[in-house]
Amino acid sequence: MSKQTDDFFKNIISHAKEYGFVFPSSEIYDGLSAVYDYGQMGSELKNNLKTYWWKSMVQLNENIVGIDAAIFMHPTTWKASGHVDGFNDPMIDNKDSKKRYRADQLIEDKIDRYEKDGKTDKATRLQKDLDDAITADDLVRLKAIIEEHHIVCPISGTKNWTDVRQFNLMFATQMGAMAEEAEKVYLRPETAQGIFVNFLNVQKTGRMKIPFGIAQIGKAFRNEVIARQFIMRMREFEQMELQFFIRPGTEMEWYEKWKATRLKWHLALGADATKYRYHDHVKPAHYANAAVDIEYQFPFGFKEVEGIHSRTDFDLKQHQEYSKKKIQYFDPEINQNYVPYVVETSIGLDRLFLTVLANSLVEEDLSTEEKKDSRVVLKFHPAIAPVKAAVLPLTKKDGLPDKAREIMTKLKLDFNIQYDEKDAIGKRYRRQDAIGTPFCITVDYQTLEDNTVTIRHRDSMEQERVPAADLRNIIGELVSWNNLLEQLM
Repeated sequence: MSKQTDDFFKNIISHAKEYGFVFPSSEIYDGLSAVYDYGQMGSELKNNLKTYWWKSMVQLNENIVGIDAAIFMHPTTWKASGHVDGFNDPMIDNKDSKKRYRADQLIEDKIDRYEKDGKTDKATRLQKDLDDAITADDLVRLKAIIEEHHIVCPISGTKNWTDVRQFNLMFATQMGAMAEEAEKVYLRPETAQGIFVNFLNVQKTGRMKIPFGIAQIGKAFRNEVIARQFIMRMREFEQMELQFFIRPGTEMEWYEKWKATRLKWHLALGADATKYRYHDHVKPAHYANAAVDIEYQFPFGFKEVEGIHSRTDFDLKQHQEYSKKKIQYFDPEINQNYVPYVVETSIGLDRLFLTVLANSLVEEDLSTEEKKDSRVVLKFHPAIAPVKAAVLPLTKKDGLPDKAREIMTKLKLDFNIQYDEKDAIGKRYRRQDAIGTPFCITVDYQTLEDNTVTIRHRDSMEQERVPAADLRNIIGELVSWNNLLEQLM
């Protein structure tokens, strides 16, 4: 990572804390590693991102419905899904720093450094070596690659490594009042299994016909040994997943369709298309016959924000076998019973949150010949902005605050509105820019005369005079979900 990109990432983290987006969890006790709290602005932004996803999946598609499954599930669920035996990461320890790392991520970081240094041939060869080792599950080869390329521990700077071994990522706990009677259960490492075990419930009660989908937003938990890069990789996180059930033999058609659909969804937020790319999996997970990541170019390189997987019929067949319950669909069009195939789209909400922050944070130079000036602004799409508008009385006297609060009272029925009367109007504009508020409404002395106000637009900083009575319609049109959703139809 260059100093410039490293500084930008640090700016994102500090801005997120300073303006109430993300705080280190339990900070007064020196925090808890890889756990974060979302502040007053962050919780609003996060909820808006969830709403955008939910509307795009459930509201726009008559053959997709949503559920909310429990975090705790019968422990056999995770045996059937393969998580008990196969949910592992290849880990390696440095004997000097006593720090543990994912072996594949150490190698990926080395590939990034080769590319940044212009050593593309070395990067290409190292990527192939890594892919071959991962495909063969060759842990010995992974360590050999680390040694051959002189990869050192970022903390100690030494190459004193242990062997590579597998580490299971699930959190286990006990359920039951009495210790001797307690049953071992797991905090779910993904939300997908809650959908699969409810396939028959949803299909029958909703009279769903294939193809159809089940969507869910929920918390998941993974005991990540290497949790880094802010909210990019955490132990408690939130997923937004769709499992789309289809007729066997049609999976690749739907796989390609959902690849395109999901990338379009990301770009609708206003991101630079050149910062996104597809990355096909060299070795798909045990349940998949095809898998691809949608990656975003963060300051620390391209990283996954969403995965699209053709999961075949693996999950439903496994649950059918372990539960001894028939999990099939009768297709009247072909007069046949079968276990449906599945195409999954899975996006990490926290990673999406970081993507939106990275894509929106801009520092603008507003200097003129007479005066140096700049501003930091979050250029969120208005539909997802935490605060839709701020109402600002020009001064704190002569009845302007009363008039401003009267306007705010009418608007807050429809929008999340802030009121601010502290400091000069220019400073207040800057505060709203920093949290991404699309519009500022200034109440001045002319307002008392003719009931008009000034709307200041965040991105252009242009101002226009409008009747206060029209504010609901003006703001409503500018921040409407339709501006996002219509791009997806």
